[in-house]
Amino acid sequence: MKIGNFQTTGIAALAPMAGVADRAFRELCVGFGAGYCVGEMASAKGLIMHDRKSAELLEVTAPERPMAVQLFGSSPEIMAQAVEKALAYSPEAIDINMGCPTPKITGNGTGSALMKDPQLCGRIVESVSAAAGETPVTVKIRMGWDSASINAVEVAQICEQAGAAAITVHARTREQMYAPPADWSIITKVRQAVSVPVIGNGDIFSAQDAMRMLEETGCHMVMIGRAALGNPWLFSQINSLYEHGAELPPPTLLERMTVMHRHIHRLVECKGEYIGMREARKHAAWYMRGLRGAARLRGKCADLVHLKDLDALIRIVLEENLPAEKGETQ
Repeated sequence: MKIGNFQTTGIAALAPMAGVADRAFRELCVGFGAGYCVGEMASAKGLIMHDRKSAELLEVTAPERPMAVQLFGSSPEIMAQAVEKALAYSPEAIDINMGCPTPKITGNGTGSALMKDPQLCGRIVESVSAAAGETPVTVKIRMGWDSASINAVEVAQICEQAGAAAITVHARTREQMYAPPADWSIITKVRQAVSVPVIGNGDIFSAQDAMRMLEETGCHMVMIGRAALGNPWLFSQINSLYEHGAELPPPTLLERMTVMHRHIHRLVECKGEYIGMREARKHAAWYMRGLRGAARLRGKCADLVHLKDLDALIRIVLEENLPAEKGETQ
């Protein structure tokens, strides 16, 4: 699928997930076939104030490409200035965050709070598009702010008219956060209302889910978030089913531990052992899903401090699960 002037490389994209979908994880997902990645959201205001941490979120390495950097803010002028900073890293696209539901973001009038003001959404897209030049601009929205204001179609149409090259729809309201089942019908409605590519997001946990969303909604591509955590091979499973009609088998336990080992080593390379191993704890816990003694193993993940601790954890996992990979989940 083409988004503006760049070609995606698979049918499923990696969603932006703050504090989780960092460089190490993005590289891993691209290696497993993610069509493109969206980086962790960066504050437009932070960028123009020369905040180092905000700028680091824009860095793009070759193994992460194709990649969109994501900006959040509520001022069209500040967003445009931030784009100038972002373009220095040559991203494939600029994504505008209109979907984050967390109070820390919406309390400042950004993220999904923007959907309460569709005209402001349009002005932001217009300003960002003008600053981005040939780099395509995408937006990520929700159904609306709450059940009384389902306005994804209106916002999508306004964003398209303002210059958006693609629109991702998370099929929940801000009020719903992530808990209730996603309502895919809103993706269908947006797909029918705009001519730019529409990317569906929400409750895709398997390759079969991805195929069902594509078929039911007519969206051009799907976006995977939480389901990819500890499960990056989901992208290759989706691509195989989409391209060949064949389901790939789940990874063996040894394959799973090998990927976890590679992932966490790369995390330490990127962030150093002190920070990297602390962030590795949550990732390691996700890799434990479905294993025999998973609850106890997740407890051991919380004790990771040094890389040698990771090797010890993997030995325990293999010793307890290798003879019976289909052991009971606890």
